Amino acid sequence: MSHTILVVQHEDDDPIHLMGEWLDVDLDVRRPYLGDDLPASLQDHAALVVMGGAMGANDDATSPWLPAVKQLIREAAADGVPTLGICLGHQLATVALGGEVRPNPAGRQLGLLDVTWEPAAHLDELFSTVATPRRGAHWNDDIVTRLPEGAALMARASTGEVQAARHAPTVWGVQWHPEVDEPLFRGWLVDGNADPALAEATLADLTRSADELMEAWRPLAARFAALAARQPV
Repeated sequence: MSHTILVVQHEDDDPIHLMGEWLDVDLDVRRPYLGDDLPASLQDHAALVVMGGAMGANDDATSPWLPAVKQLIREAAADGVPTLGICLGHQLATVALGGEVRPNPAGRQLGLLDVTWEPAAHLDELFSTVATPRRGAHWNDDIVTRLPEGAALMARASTGEVQAARHAPTVWGVQWHPEVDEPLFRGWLVDGNADPALAEATLADLTRSADELMEAWRPLAARFAALAARQPV
């Protein structure tokens, strides 16, 4: 096995971006929506990152590559391959491993929101390095409403929604977007149907908070890369 991390990207405007820079390892980025094949297994990859997207975790009919992504997540869970799901990727891990994702009854989460850590996060192999007060950039309509059996809740939003979880011993998910900056987020406004005032306030907050967010989430990438590096070559 190499130390290359497989990245599954679901649409043009949510690449791994800042997280890819911070991981500082070889990335094998696959874009199945453009026709890229997904590997049949993870035997040639040290870790898996599954990115966000506008589709839902249950939209297999309209995004026909999603079942293959879920199968890779199940394989990662079974074989102990470090996996990180971001937003949609977090929701796909939930569904792949037997949990449930539904539209948020409270409506869209949008903006820089406080991450409210659970006690378990302070002992977690991945999240312990970041389990102190910090904010994450959110843009999501769906939420995890039931975690997979055996999963551990790692963080909740102040309004109660699941923000982070360890879905399996080596499979983690975050509902926020650690990879974004203001230019990337601004691109989402074109098709995102967001409230203009809230969107502009969020963009301004992202600009002001660039250093804060880098300090918040660069350690998450570094810890994940370290977990990937432990995989046998």
